[in-house]
Amino acid sequence: MKILYGVQGTGNGHITRARVMAKALQEQNIEVDYLFSGRSTHQYFDMQRFSHAIYKRGLTFEIIDGQIKFFKTLIKNNLLTFNREVSNCDLSNYDCVLCDFEPITAWAAKKHDIPILGIGHQYVFDYEVPKQKTNWLNQKILHQFAPTKHVMPLHWHHFNAPIAPPIIENFEPIKQANSDHVLVYLPFENQQKAVNLLQQITSHKFIIYTPDKPVIQTQNVVAKTLSRQGFQQDLHSCDAVIANAGFELSSEAINLGKKLLVRPLKGQYQQHANALALDTLKYGHIMNEITIKNIQKFLVSEKRVKIQFPDVANHIVSWLNAGFPTRNNDWYQSLWNKVTVIRN
Repeated sequence: MKILYGVQGTGNGHITRARVMAKALQEQNIEVDYLFSGRSTHQYFDMQRFSHAIYKRGLTFEIIDGQIKFFKTLIKNNLLTFNREVSNCDLSNYDCVLCDFEPITAWAAKKHDIPILGIGHQYVFDYEVPKQKTNWLNQKILHQFAPTKHVMPLHWHHFNAPIAPPIIENFEPIKQANSDHVLVYLPFENQQKAVNLLQQITSHKFIIYTPDKPVIQTQNVVAKTLSRQGFQQDLHSCDAVIANAGFELSSEAINLGKKLLVRPLKGQYQQHANALALDTLKYGHIMNEITIKNIQKFLVSEKRVKIQFPDVANHIVSWLNAGFPTRNNDWYQSLWNKVTVIRN
């Protein structure tokens, strides 16, 4: 079997999930090529696991100071270039396509009627999961950005729907957590403003990962450039995480039992739904604005969970190797039976 795996590169969560899937695909001897789109090639990092990868422009979102700018997004995306990338996407050598919300592979598979499976969190919103009412534009973007006929939705709870748990690497913390260390990842916010605010909270040490060059280092704030290995080490050794409301990092944090505070991006329907789900399930803390008061309230709270998720990646790859048999309730339930939730 040979697969083309399309991965949305705008956020690092899709790539993190793809790393786990890549390992499982390799272990089961499935040949895979990868297509990444959504950011400039030089902005990717630690991509060694994807030995056969190509990078395209695709489509992306323009985000400034934690808010999606729809007009600038329309200007930034070149639909003529995108259509050309779809037309040039040759699927003749592949048995099927896997798609993690990546638009080039999704539209190419639709155009050529190639079997495609959408794997990711974006695909849960056709089901009755916690979500806010949305407008026509958000619905259109969600359904038409990377359309797939068959889906493998992922979420923190099944909500009595055909949904699988998150795809993450399961491991225990590398070392004992530091009770006063907080990992901060707010890549779409103004980095200097975030650092200026955090350095006023002297009760904790904040390690902030930034897509820009480190802006400052004070007694209680250390800014670091993006690194998969470094980020994982700090994620394991910290006590708490402050981040935007992305699905993958939130999944990793609650898997490791880290106290979690999220700030959903304004205008980002998925992140607001994630925040609502975390609040509904009592898995995390929510703030709509990044303020000293909100962060200090979070730091003194004891509410946290530790959730052990099963090996979802190998479960999916075994299903692919078996020839895509029908997925019934037992297929999903066998995964959820292995989920354990420990509350503080």
